[in-house]
Amino acid sequence: MRDGFVKVAVRTPQVRVADVDFNVAACKDSIAEAAALGAKVIVLPELCVTGCTCEDLYLQDMLVEAAREGVITLAEATEDVDALVFVGAPIVAHGKLYDCAIAISHGEVLGVVPKNAQANHGGSFGARHFNRGSWELSWVDLGRGPVPFGVAQLFRCAEMEALTVAVEVSEDLLAPQPPSVSHALAGATIIVNLAATPATIGGADAMRTLVATQSARLACGYALASAGTGESSTDAVYAGQGLIAERGRILAEAKAFGDGRATSEVDVAALASERRRVSTFEADVTDGDGYEITLFSLRVTDCELTRPIAAHPFVPDGESERSRRCEEVLEIQAHALAKRLDHTHSRCAVIGISGGLDSTLALLATVRAFDLLGLDRSGIIAVTMPGFGTTNRTHDNAATLAEALGVRFREVGIAASVRQHFADIGHDESVHDVTYENAQARERTQIIMDIANQEGGLVVGTGDLSELVLGWATYNGDHMSMYGVNGDVPKTLIRHLVRHIAETCGNDIERSVLIDVVETPVSPELLPANEDGTIAQQTEDLVGPYELHDFVLYQVLRFGFRPRKVHRLARLAFAGTYDDATILKWLTTFYRRFFAQQFKRSCLPDGPKVGSVGVSPRGDLRMPSDAVAAVWLKEAESLA
Repeated sequence: MRDGFVKVAVRTPQVRVADVDFNVAACKDSIAEAAALGAKVIVLPELCVTGCTCEDLYLQDMLVEAAREGVITLAEATEDVDALVFVGAPIVAHGKLYDCAIAISHGEVLGVVPKNAQANHGGSFGARHFNRGSWELSWVDLGRGPVPFGVAQLFRCAEMEALTVAVEVSEDLLAPQPPSVSHALAGATIIVNLAATPATIGGADAMRTLVATQSARLACGYALASAGTGESSTDAVYAGQGLIAERGRILAEAKAFGDGRATSEVDVAALASERRRVSTFEADVTDGDGYEITLFSLRVTDCELTRPIAAHPFVPDGESERSRRCEEVLEIQAHALAKRLDHTHSRCAVIGISGGLDSTLALLATVRAFDLLGLDRSGIIAVTMPGFGTTNRTHDNAATLAEALGVRFREVGIAASVRQHFADIGHDESVHDVTYENAQARERTQIIMDIANQEGGLVVGTGDLSELVLGWATYNGDHMSMYGVNGDVPKTLIRHLVRHIAETCGNDIERSVLIDVVETPVSPELLPANEDGTIAQQTEDLVGPYELHDFVLYQVLRFGFRPRKVHRLARLAFAGTYDDATILKWLTTFYRRFFAQQFKRSCLPDGPKVGSVGVSPRGDLRMPSDAVAAVWLKEAESLA
């Protein structure tokens, strides 16, 4: 919990209709089993103390009184359970019967939340027996002193304010304006739902979509426990579906007609960060005015993480989803560039191509933009500019790709002009320092800018998000263009974009070249090649693996996570791929470079926003160029 992760469990005990003693024992077992796994929030189904299909037996005093006593018994059973537990039972309050969720922790009943939306259709006829719960708060005594009663309740962890829990009961979620909307605006980061929805064809899929969507629009965790097969009676069948979601993503699910168990960890720190970041989430500034806020205590420990941690957060799992994502990115890039070309009346685009990943993607996006505008591809000028480190492999790939795509290809060698520049400024060519490298990058930029002036064209930039975050670009060299189509696309995704086009282009030559581009080591090719003609300068040897940096930049820029948490997540995501020392080395490098290189990002050319993470100074990242990394580096270095 120190890193914001709270283990949540939904459980569906096998109950018997109207057999309270049996059901209480089953609920105890479920609570104990979930607590043994470290769950800090445990959710059981609607009316699980009595069963949800008791019908007119709810009008019998014997059942209602047994339910009240059963709740007290369950509360007492949690005295040594370090968790916030929710159970469902019929409760009499103010002379009326209500379908309620009862919050209990460490032996105490904390509050009783009545169901707000009583259904009377489609096999659910709760309105026959239960009153609709009121938002107006009152008090009810279950036999151990008065506790809050009403819909407007929050349960907040005293040791971790970001863990604030609120309750919906079953059909509450289906209402036009579910209580969870108000709960979230009042500060709830986790919504629990005690449900009892009869199984129907397509019902499980619909509930999955509904829960995921609600967790996304409210930037919350959502945990739903539904009644199981033990409830099945007369015409109704119950499937025991359980769901745990966070920001639109299902973290864990108890499948319908399964074992009724799902456990995962909700990152309440990430939820709090998201709400701070998103201006449209207008929290109740009165901090839940009108709500009863009840504190509970938990031991703050680091829970074991069982939720999947994606090593490549920018790349979807599954081939079909990756293909769909790739097409979406390419469409954004192409339409954005098409708009800029149309606005500037440009019928020519100039791109420096190296045979590497980034320039290849920029060229492919430009071709698609020209096709959208109905422009002849001969208006695209692909310029390769071999220098001191250019290899035959990359040179030939650039030339072959240009021919396969039907664009104009030009070759302008830079060795002579750079040597003249070295002579002009008095630089020794044998000294392979930053001057040696950057002079080549700036010469290439000058060439394509001047060709664009000659042709009345627009220079399309090739630098990607990963390079910009690390500052791995020559200032006013490859850093500059007239429109940067790749600026919001990370390196790990670019590989898949190029491979996607290779697999779908329908041209054997184009496919062969693109596959080889994907398999070529990433390099600026600014240092002389090896004696065997292979690339001598590999970027990832110098700045670190891009898959690690892309993982870190996502956690840092998307959620604002601190180094300790990023380190922990990286160790889980890359277990078996990188050891802890390697992860920590490049994590520290990331923070050093990220802070030191902001001045380059402060003057980036225009380019399309593609995803949820970006570094445009006009969009996602407003950062002072002179900010100091000391606070972040201190924590990162303490992890060694």
